[in-house]
Amino acid sequence: METVLKTENETVQTLVSTAEQLEKEPKTKVLIVDDETTIRRILETRLKLSGYQVDVAIDGEEAIEKFNTYHPDIVILDIMLPKIDGFAVCKEIRSYSEVPVIILSAVIDVADRIKGLEMGADDYVTKPFSPNELEARIRAVLRRVTDRPMEQTLGHSNNVIVIGNLKIDTSKRQVYKNNERIRLTGMEFNLLELLVSNSGKPYSRAEILQQVWSYPADHRIDTRVVDVHISRLRSKLEEDPANPELILTSRGTGYMFQKI
Repeated sequence: METVLKTENETVQTLVSTAEQLEKEPKTKVLIVDDETTIRRILETRLKLSGYQVDVAIDGEEAIEKFNTYHPDIVILDIMLPKIDGFAVCKEIRSYSEVPVIILSAVIDVADRIKGLEMGADDYVTKPFSPNELEARIRAVLRRVTDRPMEQTLGHSNNVIVIGNLKIDTSKRQVYKNNERIRLTGMEFNLLELLVSNSGKPYSRAEILQQVWSYPADHRIDTRVVDVHISRLRSKLEEDPANPELILTSRGTGYMFQKI
């Protein structure tokens, strides 16, 4: 009992400390989209205690409406929704916004998780899940998409890298192809930045998950999240995604960017 009470007290103290810290900063706005009342209430309560500003939606139509009026900083999106499913909601959001999206998926639906990533989601959490795990994923995604680029390590003047018809501006976090801006999500840019800033160096999928998604080394996750993001990057940047010349597959290892 003492151990349980100690754990609960530590959790409360952590939440209070986080809330006090976030009160000093503009609150991050979270949109929770789930048709299960219990999940919505638990997440809304926990995230508010952690210092986030929270709004909720119970179906796909309301999710799109709330997204356009509430302007969240991150979306927690269930896949199985009434009226419009989570896939369509994610696709709609991605057609005009780069706001991070974390999908919620049943643990058995591997294909659904991959499809959600292909629609533009940044990460996923499987049901049933621990609220602590989801909060950790939210912090990790927000940290990665708001971190400043590694300006001092790239070794390119003005923080602009030009490779053929591709231009990468690391200070503005923008990418241009044939002088037209290519829309990348925050996580896509972080993945590209990791590979470009270490061009010629192969990274395993596990290393990429640690570096880009901030997953601990011992965390078990389907590494296809990396494959899907690599595929999305290739489709946007390569002349022939089926025969990539920029983002290369390193046999037996993972992926690397061509030597600059």
